[in-house]
Amino acid sequence: MLPHVLDARKRVPPLHSQRLTRYPAKRNNAVATHGMNSEPAFHLFGQAHLVVIFLTVIIPVGLGSAVRLTGSQRLDRAVAYGLSLLLATNYFGYALYLWSHHLLVWQQALPFQLCDWAMVTIIAALLTARRSWTEVSYFWGIGGTFQAILTPNLQVGFPDIRFISFFIGHCGIVAGVIYLLIARRFRPTPGSVGRTLAWSQVYLFATLVVDYLTGDNYGFLLHKPQAASILDYLSNTRWLYIVELEGLALIFFALLYAPFAIAGLTRQFRRPHWR
Repeated sequence: MLPHVLDARKRVPPLHSQRLTRYPAKRNNAVATHGMNSEPAFHLFGQAHLVVIFLTVIIPVGLGSAVRLTGSQRLDRAVAYGLSLLLATNYFGYALYLWSHHLLVWQQALPFQLCDWAMVTIIAALLTARRSWTEVSYFWGIGGTFQAILTPNLQVGFPDIRFISFFIGHCGIVAGVIYLLIARRFRPTPGSVGRTLAWSQVYLFATLVVDYLTGDNYGFLLHKPQAASILDYLSNTRWLYIVELEGLALIFFALLYAPFAIAGLTRQFRRPHWR
């Protein structure tokens, strides 16, 4: 996603540096003079954060259930187009906001956060109903984007535009995945895990190159996020940190597939076996 913590960016050491640290926030002068003196602070699991998490789940569950109960293709298309439009409008609208306030820095505005790629795949899944898009959206959306919702790298709270744009972008991805699980009955397979891991390698290597060229921290591949997260428990040695990220992704993907594997085995054992 586009930078929502505008005062928390800092140039980082080149890729060949061997140690990882969490860099302290350093306020950008342009932002500091842009009326940010009384900006609301973000509170992890505060009232606004909990409301966002609740709405992220309850809205797609309600819409998905309505489509599934009625079988309405018109309603399904309306939800798919509406959510896709919301995600695209939020992304480009926020970019326009940054540009109009002279805050858009190209090195920080490239679409190389994992959530940027997940946004593209969920829009494609909603509009095309193709399984190949949906399975990647499921693992990236729940395994990656949902973690960003729970522990966001965000310093400002509601009603700051950065708070609103951040959660529209991230929650829209997760809401889309939940909707597809309910309305279109998507179920991952073991092959889904392998294919998503393969696409994740494409993202990893492309983003490492972009991080090297720009010095920015896309995908948190150069250093850990400033906000507390599960990445805090990983190594501070760069190459080992990347390997552990790969392992963490595999664990998350396996956990996300496990409920469907267990459900499939349960149905298989419950079937009557005729002699």
